[in-house]
Amino acid sequence: MANYNAWANQHILDACAGLEAGELTAPRAAFFPSIIKTLNHILVADRLWLGRLVGVPERLALDAVLYAGFSEFRTAREAQDAKIIAFTEQLDADTLASDLSYQSMLAGAYTLPREIVLAHMFNHQTHHRGQLHSMLIEAGAKSLSMDLVYYCLEVDA
Repeated sequence: MANYNAWANQHILDACAGLEAGELTAPRAAFFPSIIKTLNHILVADRLWLGRLVGVPERLALDAVLYAGFSEFRTAREAQDAKIIAFTEQLDADTLASDLSYQSMLAGAYTLPREIVLAHMFNHQTHHRGQLHSMLIEAGAKSLSMDLVYYCLEVDA
């Protein structure tokens, strides 16, 4: 899932790179009201979740714009994807089955199995990539084929 996640993010980044000036920051009808703000939210959430998983939690606002410029954002996104892949490659079955206790940004303390936390992290990205896909089409980009089956077909080809 970490490799698929990075692959899907590359499709989003490539589509963003092809947009006309101003489209990344143009107001959009979404929870995070622009492409760049939605991109940053996904990165923020990944940093929060990965920080919890590795035992070095971060404190970031869910709507923080860490990188307003696309070039800097892309570099940070690609670095985060590499960190996620490296983290998942060292996991074993016992670690995945163990519980993770963490402090929520908006509520109290929780304990969940690490495998559920990882599934949530990837599902969260998928959720917001769907929103980005809609905003990208609105901005003039072509529709993207980012479903997991397309990744599997491309990797196995």
